[in-house]
Amino acid sequence: MAQHDHSNSQNTYPVSGVGLGLRRSMMDELMAEPPWDVDFMEVAPENWIGVGGALGRKFCWFTDRFPFVVHGLSLSLGGPAPLDEAFLGRVREFLDLHGIRYYTEHLSYTGDDGHLYDLMPIPFTAEAVRHVAGRIRRASEILARPIAVENVSYYAAPGQEMREIEFLSAVLEEADCGLLLDINNIYVNAVNHGYDPRQFLESLPAERVVYMHVAGHYVEAEDLRVDTHGAPVADPVWQLLDQAYARFGPVPTLLERDFNIPPLAELRRELEVIRSLQRKHEPDRDE
Repeated sequence: MAQHDHSNSQNTYPVSGVGLGLRRSMMDELMAEPPWDVDFMEVAPENWIGVGGALGRKFCWFTDRFPFVVHGLSLSLGGPAPLDEAFLGRVREFLDLHGIRYYTEHLSYTGDDGHLYDLMPIPFTAEAVRHVAGRIRRASEILARPIAVENVSYYAAPGQEMREIEFLSAVLEEADCGLLLDINNIYVNAVNHGYDPRQFLESLPAERVVYMHVAGHYVEAEDLRVDTHGAPVADPVWQLLDQAYARFGPVPTLLERDFNIPPLAELRRELEVIRSLQRKHEPDRDE
């Protein structure tokens, strides 16, 4: 019998079921053959704010038909530069305009005076917890809605004073925000930094989880994985997703694919794996 933590019941999630990260290169194929088996979609707001014309109309075609969440790329919650409040104002208008259900960001920083085009690790320190949590609360205030942050993959931990799980839990508590739980990132970090991914899952505050991400990665070496979103989901990540459902119940889960995007039929097979794992952990199937 699966051990579920029901502290976050199904009706508190912003979306349900199985989601797909919408990329521009997929749009024509998806419009020709609408994926009615997809329950929700996700985009980066930076890629769509202010986009009009034919491309803007295509985007509206999707937002008219599917529930949407957005996953930001550039807010740099952990960075030293002032929070970009003007950008957040534009994001709020975008969310309102398209009826988007939730906003999430990476728990990282992406720039100082310039944009670094990569997700840099925040030092795991008490000072960083206070700094980041204050920025998350301010962002939520400007957006006039709750937000969630994502656990990110990292390859070095400068100035580390606490473990990743302690840092993440402290930020969620201090900011009183949600968690976008990336299963692939847990696995990548566990391999790269030598910890038990299942123990990490068990230590997370279940009531904070809003939805989950699953994606592929690149095997650089036996003890090095790189989070690329450019490959099929690996077997150990599917197993960890199964364990996450055993811990949290069948939380809404989105498939990310950013590079080497295969034909829709191949993505659909991965979406079906997510759906079958969710079915396995539905409460009425526990008995």
